[in-house]
Amino acid sequence: MNAAKPDPVSLSAQRERAAYYERIAANHMTPLWEVLHALVPTQPKSPAQAAIWRYAELREQVLEAGRLISAEEAERRVLILENPGLRGQSCITQSLYAGLQLILPGEVAPAHRHTQSALRLVLDGEGAYTAVDGERTTMRRGDFIITPSWTWHDHGNLGNEPVVWLDGLDIPTVRFLDAGFAEKSELSSQQALRPEGDALARYGANMVPVDYAPKPADPTRVFVYPFERTRASLQAIAHGASDPHHGFKLRYVNPATGASPMPTIGAFAQWLPAGFETRPVQATDGTVVVCLEGSGEVNVGYQSWRFHESDVFVVPSWQALQLRADRDALMFSFSDRPVQQALGLWREQRL
Repeated sequence: MNAAKPDPVSLSAQRERAAYYERIAANHMTPLWEVLHALVPTQPKSPAQAAIWRYAELREQVLEAGRLISAEEAERRVLILENPGLRGQSCITQSLYAGLQLILPGEVAPAHRHTQSALRLVLDGEGAYTAVDGERTTMRRGDFIITPSWTWHDHGNLGNEPVVWLDGLDIPTVRFLDAGFAEKSELSSQQALRPEGDALARYGANMVPVDYAPKPADPTRVFVYPFERTRASLQAIAHGASDPHHGFKLRYVNPATGASPMPTIGAFAQWLPAGFETRPVQATDGTVVVCLEGSGEVNVGYQSWRFHESDVFVVPSWQALQLRADRDALMFSFSDRPVQQALGLWREQRL
C-alpha cells in the first residue's frame, strides 16, 4: 500500500510559513524540514563530477608555467586539477586535492612543513629528488613518495630535464576540520641526516628497529615505494585468478602496521591484462586514478573516455567505475578510504 501524499499547501499557508522562516532567520535558525532530503540523502549525491585530464594535451601548459614563474617565487609551482563541479575550491574531490608540479633543472622548491599529508607520483622526467626529514630519495617515474603530516620536505632537480609529478593531498579534509598549520624553513634545502635508502632499509624490509613501536594511526616511516617493486609485485600475482571487478589490485600499506601509509589517504596499484574488462563497481570514496602504463577505456557513471599513459581521471563517490585495457595497463589510485573506514562509513557495491 502506498503512503498517502500530503495535501497541497494553500497559498496563505505558504505565505505564513515564509514569514515565519524570515522571523527565525533573524535568530540564525532555519527549518530542518526544508533541507532534510539534502542533508540525509538516500545515497551519496556528490557535487563532484567525473572528469579526465589528458597529460599529452596538458604537458606544454605545465612547462609554460616554468617560463612564467620560478620555483622559488611560487614556493610550489603547481597547476591544480580542479573538479569541474567544484571550481574555485582547489579540490578534485570533496576531500582531496590534486595538482601537477613542475621543477626545472637546477631549481629547488624550498623546505617547508604542514599538517596536510601529501603524496607524489612521478610522471615525467628524471633527475629530481624529494627530501623528507633529512633523507633524500631520487624520483623515478611511477615512484610513490610520501611526505607525512608535519614533516620537513623540499624538492630539487639535479638533472638536465624538467620533472613533473602528481601531487595528492588531504587539503580539503584538513580545511573542513580547521586544523591546518604550516611553517617555512630558514634553509631552502634540508641538511642530509641519513643516506638515501635508509628509511627503506630500516622499515621496508620486513624488519623495524628493535625499539620502534608505532601507533596504528602513525604514518609510515617508509616514504618512498619504488615503482619497480610495485610493478614486480603486480606481475607476480597476475598469474593467478583475477578479481572480476578489480583485475589484480593491491593496496599500499605501512609495513610496520599494515595500515594505510597515511591516516587520511589510501593508495592502490592495479594491473589489468590486455583485453581484460572489469565489472562495474561503486564505492563511497571518491578516487583519483592515474594510468602509468598501457591504455584502454574507462566508464564512470554515464561517461566514457579513452585513457593513455599519464592521464588522470576522477571517480566521484558512488559512481560506477568500469575499466577495459587495450594493452597491459598499470593503474595507480588514491582516495580518502582510510578516513571513511575509520568512521565506519566506507561502502562498496559490486554490480
